[in-house]
Amino acid sequence: MPRIVIQNLGNLRIDSEHPDRKVIEIIHQNGTDWMHACGKKGRCTTCKMIVVEGMENLSPETDREVFYRNQNRLKPNERLCCQSLLLKDELVIRVAEVNKFPHLDYTE
Repeated sequence: MPRIVIQNLGNLRIDSEHPDRKVIEIIHQNGTDWMHACGKKGRCTTCKMIVVEGMENLSPETDREVFYRNQNRLKPNERLCCQSLLLKDELVIRVAEVNKFPHLDYTE
């Protein structure tokens, strides 16, 4: 069963019964807020996640992610939640400082 662990949200664990779902969809269906500004279409980078472990459990980069990476708007350990499918196993991520919501309590 695929699982997302969000480190700086108190190691929040989110299990998904279905593989091949977008990371942002899994997070939102759990009732957890995650920033996105373009309607989950890959037109911005507000939903970026920092991947701590499990990059190999994600789908390959999309053209949109490559576009932003080439503009230096995504670091090697960052992906877009709206473009990345969680295929299997566990993904450990962090919310980027610039994408934190003021109403959530983040941990380090």
